[in-house]
Amino acid sequence: MSVSLPFPLPHVESSPRRVRVLFGGEYIVDTTDALLVWLKPNYPYYFFKAKDVPKKYLVDAFESQKHHLYDIVVEDRRAEAAATIYSEEELDGLIQIEFSVMDAWFEEDEQIYVHPKDPYKRVDVLQSSRHVRIEVNGVEVANTTRPRLLFETSLPTRYYIPKPDCKLDLLVPSELTTQCPYKGIANYYHVQLPTGETAQDIVWWYRTPQLECAEVKGCVAFYDEKVDVYVDGVLQPRPESPWAASRRSSHI
Repeated sequence: MSVSLPFPLPHVESSPRRVRVLFGGEYIVDTTDALLVWLKPNYPYYFFKAKDVPKKYLVDAFESQKHHLYDIVVEDRRAEAAATIYSEEELDGLIQIEFSVMDAWFEEDEQIYVHPKDPYKRVDVLQSSRHVRIEVNGVEVANTTRPRLLFETSLPTRYYIPKPDCKLDLLVPSELTTQCPYKGIANYYHVQLPTGETAQDIVWWYRTPQLECAEVKGCVAFYDEKVDVYVDGVLQPRPESPWAASRRSSHI
């Protein structure tokens, strides 16, 4: 499923939100003049004007024709090559800070995770009475008539199933966790089949989902790309998505 945007890339928009970036106990950025920049279709990044990133935090690291990289240094803390100043036309002079290596990011007084939310994306969770069954290699692992359907722009519909409607004896906790700016922190399960086969990390759930997706609490979802999903008795085609390519490697 491809992502379609109403503009060419790269695309720059101003953000009305106060944005702060915390590193080493100091806010190295605190601005109401941040920019949302789409370098690829999936989601935007925050970029900053040079005036909003004090030079005292930037230590020269590397320069190419299109970029100038800087370490970000606060006292004894150093994030290597964490700031990039662009010299391309649309982005000339703008600074991008690597999201994941900072200690925290805030929009107004709310902490954000992974990346800024896309203003062109919508996430809805709807209660449903559709009959949803999940099979893994021919073994039924979930069967419900009370799913929550999560609709997220440009991504496949996800069927969240209450845990009591799953065969919990087949679900083995995984150490994997991931984060989503819309839904929160996800924990994962493997599926351990009676044959001894294991489908790794194909089930996830949110212990404390973000408020906008609160309805999925207590439910699990399966990678439709890696399992067989029946909705009202009809086998659904496996969707094409960023996770489809790894479906062959989900079994060991």
